[in-house]
Amino acid sequence: MFASHRRDQILELLHRDKQVLVKDLARLFNVSEGTLRIDLRILEDEGLLERTHGGAVPVRNPASVRDSRDPSRSGVNYEEKRMIGRKAAHLVTAGQCIILDASSTALELAKTLTEHNYLTVVTNGLEAAMTLNQNPRNNVILIGGVLRVGSKTVEGVLGKDILAGIHADLFFTSAEGVSFQEGMTDFSLYEAELKKLMAGNARRTVALADHTKLGRRSIATSVPFDEIHTLITDKQADKDFLKQIKGTELLIAD
Repeated sequence: MFASHRRDQILELLHRDKQVLVKDLARLFNVSEGTLRIDLRILEDEGLLERTHGGAVPVRNPASVRDSRDPSRSGVNYEEKRMIGRKAAHLVTAGQCIILDASSTALELAKTLTEHNYLTVVTNGLEAAMTLNQNPRNNVILIGGVLRVGSKTVEGVLGKDILAGIHADLFFTSAEGVSFQEGMTDFSLYEAELKKLMAGNARRTVALADHTKLGRRSIATSVPFDEIHTLITDKQADKDFLKQIKGTELLIAD
């Protein structure tokens, strides 16, 4: 079972029973209690539940919660992501082949790229693909895989054969965190593995990371920091972090 599917089932149980316990979930899903604590922390970070001692309960005001796992509905740091997406669009020229991951920041880039012509765009983001497909002068390739429940993201490495035949100019990617030690990291191992394949089939990797991502880390590395060719962030980025960057082009969106 994919971690994202397990978390969706946790939310269903929470909706039904109004409380879940780590020890019960560990037995149900046959995973360690440590893994379940990570699941609950991730879901809490997304605003989908509140952790308690030994388990979790529903959020107090669920009507106000937006599903941040769906890139099309993620309002977190929206303005920064929009500016980063527009800055990234300046790196794209007609005739290029580019790869976009399914992040909300890459979606903002996709919205800007609808005005570009004669691009070949490869992506695992359903909404990015549909957005780019509005321009008939562009060729859009959607990578196959497993559709994450409740989202518009295709994950897994079932599309590796498609990627193997593609030689892209640029790969635009975001992450849960970007650090010098671990590079770009994500919660999902499957998502990280797919991004590794994407990076391996592009001449240059462009990291799209708003200021809240810098210095953070998550579970799985997708791109080591020294393999990031260009980092685009916003003007609120930590100056001490930026001063330590060496060998990577730095662009500030404003």
